[in-house]
Amino acid sequence: MMTENTYSPEIARRLSEASALRESGQVVEAISAYKSVLAEAPDLPDSWYNLGWLQRRAGEPRLAIEAYDRALGLGIKDPEEVHLNRGVIFADDLNAPDLAIEAYRAALALNPDFLQARFNLANSLEDIGDRDGAAAEYRTMLVDNPRETEPLARLANLSTVNSADDGLVIRLESERSRPEISKASKASLEFALGRLLDQVGEYDRAFEAFKTANFASGAARHPNSPKYDPVRHDAQVSTLLEVGLPAQAAVFKPTSIQPVFIVGQFRSGSTLLEQILSAHSAVATGGELGLLPILAGRHLSPYPQSLSALPYEMASKLREAYLEGLKQRLPNAAGIVTDKRPDNFYHVGLILRMFPDAKILHTVRDPRDTCLSNYFLHLSHQQPHALNLAHLGHHYRAYERVMAHWKAIAPDSILDVDYDVMVQDPETEIRKTLDFLDLPFEPACLDFQNSDTPVKTASVWQVREPLYQHASGRWRNYESHLGPLEESLND
Repeated sequence: MMTENTYSPEIARRLSEASALRESGQVVEAISAYKSVLAEAPDLPDSWYNLGWLQRRAGEPRLAIEAYDRALGLGIKDPEEVHLNRGVIFADDLNAPDLAIEAYRAALALNPDFLQARFNLANSLEDIGDRDGAAAEYRTMLVDNPRETEPLARLANLSTVNSADDGLVIRLESERSRPEISKASKASLEFALGRLLDQVGEYDRAFEAFKTANFASGAARHPNSPKYDPVRHDAQVSTLLEVGLPAQAAVFKPTSIQPVFIVGQFRSGSTLLEQILSAHSAVATGGELGLLPILAGRHLSPYPQSLSALPYEMASKLREAYLEGLKQRLPNAAGIVTDKRPDNFYHVGLILRMFPDAKILHTVRDPRDTCLSNYFLHLSHQQPHALNLAHLGHHYRAYERVMAHWKAIAPDSILDVDYDVMVQDPETEIRKTLDFLDLPFEPACLDFQNSDTPVKTASVWQVREPLYQHASGRWRNYESHLGPLEESLND
């Protein structure tokens, strides 16, 4: 078998070029270069690995799995890393948590001390609702690595306590005070502590923990990660509000898949809505898909200005690319498929250009509950507004302007689904939603908590319970702390 150490000088030169393209971020060009090499020298496991890595980033997850399998078949060094990468693709890109779990367990069979594989295994067990299995994995990590902060925070996030004297609360308070832990670790511990203190009604202490958590998360931000700039955000929104749609919608060839887009603010009930719809026999759920922002970033510069004069040919090309992305994730899907990515409210114009007859479900909730719930979560730094109550309020009002714009342009394409109404009178709100989708009511939608659909958001445990009302009006527990939020919401 030829290895990367025994190839010819010409192959060596071309591999060097492929590697340079990969390292410079030229994904498409690097894929082409590796394919060219592997066509002549197919027994190079590291090159198959690199090809798989690139194909995942190019939005080709099934091809990436094939490449990783070739690398494993050729006896690549450190195969547990390949199994880990396969697991991530199955979990995040292909909506196949069972295969992800199998991949992570394969990695652990090769290396039982592989902490990342065990952590990902626990995370996938959470996705499918296996609370006990996930907790057992987190506890195993803590036995072997008692100072690891993330498994402790995750264990706390899926636990229930009855008092502030619980051992888990005490352990979190102790660990968060260690001076040597990183800012990111401190943020995770403080968010977890705040959640448990909220659970037992210690609201002032909980708020202080959340406040400290957000400060630590901001301090942990990479220097190149943008801060929230209200003036800049307003300018971006103003540009978006200038986007219009053609007077006459384009006509595309029919497709067997009917995408339904769920948009809104994070923590406004979008996961709950998708889980309810997942219980319907005519609906397949895609979860949080990144297809729209990827298409916009790759093909529509300047965006969103280019939408106003988007040629039919490009709209058709984007439509086909989107549908192909859905098929990658759900190869057997037909009929209604949900795409639940709340911040796709920025991309409603793109949705309507690709799918003029699209159905868009807009989840809404009391803005104070929505903003506070975001403040209480350890979100990605791609959501920098969530670190600050005043910024949360400003961002919320900007989002309202965007949605008002889209609803004025395409009122028949967008339905508001109210979280607070849903938890008080679920059948009425569910029937209204299904009518909008031209679907008959099914009683199973009222028992959505029994759905086996994987959930990959912070709402994973909430949506595995029957509907409850205690999250509505939750902001009142923290009213004395919400001055900056109230002020920005009222501007």
